[in-house]
This record gives sequence, C-alpha cells and structure tokens, in this order.
Amino acid sequence: MESQGEITRESQVSLREITKETVRTICDLKVSPEQNRFVAPVSVSIAQAYFEPKAWFRAIYADETPVGFVMVYRDTDEPVYYLWRFLVDQKYQGMEFGKQAMLLVIDKVRNWPNAEELLVSYVPDQDGPGEFYQKLGFEPTGEMEGIEEVASLVFV
Repeated sequence: MESQGEITRESQVSLREITKETVRTICDLKVSPEQNRFVAPVSVSIAQAYFEPKAWFRAIYADETPVGFVMVYRDTDEPVYYLWRFLVDQKYQGMEFGKQAMLLVIDKVRNWPNAEELLVSYVPDQDGPGEFYQKLGFEPTGEMEGIEEVASLVFV
C-alpha cells in the first residue's frame, strides 16, 4: 500500500480521483472478513462504476495514504442521490476517517444540482453500519431495498 509517513487521527482526510497509478492500491483496500457481507470489494465497485455513467467515485485518503473508497449514484436531473458504496480499510477503522470522509461526501452532494436528499441502504445488523449513518444525521425511512434498510439525509 502506498503511504507517505505515519497517519494519525489528526491526518487530513480528502477525496481523490482514482488514477491508473493508484487503482491497484485502492483495489487492495478491504474491510475485515466479518464485514465482507456488508459491502462489495472495491474492485467490483470500480468495475460497476465504469459501466454506469452516473457513478461518482473517489478514493479516501488520510494525508497521502489511501484508507477507503466511496461511490455515489449521481443523477443531476433528480433531487435524490444515493450513497452506493462506502468503506474504510480494516487497518484504518476507528480513526474517524470514515466520519470525516462522509462529512466531505455529504457536503459535496449537498452542493450538487437539485440536491434535496442523500439516501443510503445497509444490512440492519448490530455489527452493521446503521448506527454510523444515524450519527451523521441519516434517518431510517421504513423502506427496505431487498434485505437492506433505507435511510435518508434530507438537505432542505
């Protein structure tokens, strides 16, 4: 994994485009084995993104170290956007990078055309990401998408 020095909780989090130079490193990011059922591998997400023109995706960096991945379904003709994928590598969980990255994503989406709402769906499980999203302001809608619970963050 490419890295430039030690990262800490105080490291600067940013969202960066994935390039041909960084794609292998980004694809190596993984959640813990027990979290695999909650999110697809980065390589699958990037492959899907290349065949979906409305996918917006970025690597999450802490300083100069890739620590995660995010993908949003972005249809600027609609007021609702969807957080499609989000993960922080198992080595970097618990360092607040996920929270900082999600705040950056929320701020970005809030400023996209017509943005009124950001939706996310997740497996409702005590070890799942539901509590994480709720702490960021997402509220369960009561809807299900297959086996996943849908939550909404309203901007207006």
